Amino acid sequence: MDVVTVTADAEEFTCNAYFVDGDSPALVDAGAMPGVEDVVAEHTSSLDRVALTHQHHDHVDELDAVLDAFDDPELAAYAEHARRDRALSDGDEVVLGDETFEVVYTPGHATDHVAFVGDTALFSGDVVVYNDGAFDDGSFGRTDMPGQSRERLIESLRTLLDRLPESVTSMYAGHGDPFHATDDESVHDVVERALERAERREPKYPEE
Repeated sequence: MDVVTVTADAEEFTCNAYFVDGDSPALVDAGAMPGVEDVVAEHTSSLDRVALTHQHHDHVDELDAVLDAFDDPELAAYAEHARRDRALSDGDEVVLGDETFEVVYTPGHATDHVAFVGDTALFSGDVVVYNDGAFDDGSFGRTDMPGQSRERLIESLRTLLDRLPESVTSMYAGHGDPFHATDDESVHDVVERALERAERREPKYPEE
């Protein structure tokens, strides 16, 4: 599966938006980088769908620009959106590129948060990331802002582990670097480490 981080050169705060190439070209999140639609156009002339992990501003600020540029591809999202075509629910399936992914509802960082779990890859949004300035090799989304819940995020990480196939070898998170499994460390290891750290229930950042 060919995955490109189309917001890699952003100068403003944004999530990682991922173009997934294949028979059903897709974008996971749109990000907040002006001109992201032009970067996507360097890789494809069409998009079948845009799938959102959640609708925090850093994930959707440029969504309208992407939808307009690619003639309204399907917008798949858990929460309501004026341009949503498909409402996602836990257990649904969505095709990204050449792979079918299960939608796993993973709130805590956001009430509408979902992750996309495939046979070889995980698009984890902000529920779990590899590195983010707070922790390396396994971190979790912040839960100190209104509407967020550390307890619910912990439950979501446990759910994600239960539904994550051992065959998944790549994790594409909303922030930080993508992770690819090695002989010494698996995607499961990264998520388990994030869960262990979240379960300490200590502030993620010293200023919290």
